[in-house]
Amino acid sequence: MSSAHPTPAAPSAPRLPLAGVLRVGRPSDIWFKPALSVVAAMAPPSLTLLALGRLDLAMYAMAGSLCALYAHNRPYAARAGALMWVVLGMLGGLAVALVTASLTGSAVALVTVGALLAAAQKALCDATRTGPPGNVVLTFVSSASLFAPQTLDQVPGHLALAAATGAWAWLVCMAPALLRPHGPERRATATALKAAAAYADTGGTGEGHAPARATGYAAVHAAWQSLLATGAPSRTRHALERLVVRAEVALAAPEQADAGRLRGWARALRGTGPVPQACLPPAAADELLGVDTARPRWARLGPLTPLAARTALGCALAGYASLALGIGRPYWALVTAASLYQANITLTWSRAVQRVVGNVVGVLVFAAVAPLAHLGQAALVLCCLAFSFGAELLISRNYWLGSVCVTPMALLITEFAGYRATGELMTERVADTVVGALVGFGAAVAITNRRAGDRVEHALTAAGRARGHAARLLAEPDPDPAALESARRGLAAALADLRTAADAAAGEWWRRALPQERVVLTEQSGHRTLAATARRQGLLPDQDTATETEDARP
Repeated sequence: MSSAHPTPAAPSAPRLPLAGVLRVGRPSDIWFKPALSVVAAMAPPSLTLLALGRLDLAMYAMAGSLCALYAHNRPYAARAGALMWVVLGMLGGLAVALVTASLTGSAVALVTVGALLAAAQKALCDATRTGPPGNVVLTFVSSASLFAPQTLDQVPGHLALAAATGAWAWLVCMAPALLRPHGPERRATATALKAAAAYADTGGTGEGHAPARATGYAAVHAAWQSLLATGAPSRTRHALERLVVRAEVALAAPEQADAGRLRGWARALRGTGPVPQACLPPAAADELLGVDTARPRWARLGPLTPLAARTALGCALAGYASLALGIGRPYWALVTAASLYQANITLTWSRAVQRVVGNVVGVLVFAAVAPLAHLGQAALVLCCLAFSFGAELLISRNYWLGSVCVTPMALLITEFAGYRATGELMTERVADTVVGALVGFGAAVAITNRRAGDRVEHALTAAGRARGHAARLLAEPDPDPAALESARRGLAAALADLRTAADAAAGEWWRRALPQERVVLTEQSGHRTLAATARRQGLLPDQDTATETEDARP
């Protein structure tokens, strides 16, 4: 094969789609977990404040309760730490917002602080992969608190209330561990098996094989990360590892995989029954421990700088524009802008359309529900709980559907301190949504992400290095089994990262030409090497030695 690099394709601006943006998909497999958890976390504090006649403090209680939306896809050992940091991050943003609100009444200063907080929350959530729902809930809490009347002597009490409800949310999210301690790992493994089965259905060459393969490797990588986060090894973990290896093997040789068996194993992982035992060759069975190929979290902050800059500028300009128009609630425009920013311009555009449509429909829902909610404060609390459940029920189907419930819930929360004219709230919400979406998207276009192309180049280099390392081990007469397994896992992770980087860069504007051909060739050669490595480990049927040598050639 020639070592010359193919000429990059000329750059072209990505299309901004409308078709399919509002298409309703399948719900998340675990949608009911955040839905039930947030209701369980919100109900006791809200009803207690209602009984005490202090519903005006409900906003601070909800700040902690909303932490129950996070980390439901993580094993319980990792979930405990992740939720702790979410609660602490929420308290940190809330503290900055409350202190700022108590020290100044300047709306411009408040918007500026809110925008800086939103950018920091965006960068940290993306770097630590905290989500869903990511930074949006944290930004909503801190931004709303900036515009709540506050004095310094009230801050400790409000923070204490948020901390108490945050601790309660932590307990709610950890409680299922008593009934199904390995639930998250089982779900992650089942997802990997189903994704591998979907790729096996294509035979590796059929229609849609490339996206199916990328989805499969991403699911397998996520499964390994889940298993690595479970803590001490156990029989259940080893059984799940063997199943993940079978998914990896199916991805390496889809034409030889039994898709029906893979789906059968995935179904067997539901509930609390025994984990299916996948047979592996004795030589391979001893080398199953996953290899953590993730980069240090702080190393991910560098590529996120353009996204953080977009968030800061977009949120600030959206808030300033709302102030200039005299709408009255600039933090709604700020939060709208903060919710838009995705991995690239194309995805940001889609989110902007979804946000506007969802909020407009949600305002109409609020108009229909307001008479019921105004029957009394108890009705107000119950409506908020119902909408919080509905948001999690719908948001995984499409973001705009979730916004249909989030919007009336946010409007009802503003009435905890006293009822407002329904028409006024509706007008302000729609105006701030439109302003936030237009200005926020404009900031995304204005701040180019030149690093998207750099990330592709780095991913190409990393994938080439990982493939070369695996090929050198394959060339040895008797490679160390653990080193070979580590090389295979590292190459799979590098290829998954390359596909993610290429997809993100393809949807970015004002970028330089992308080396599309190099990406395709690197992926093809990398997957051939993965198959050769799996074959050398005894995980695939023996094939012609010459073919194996050709596949492994650097």
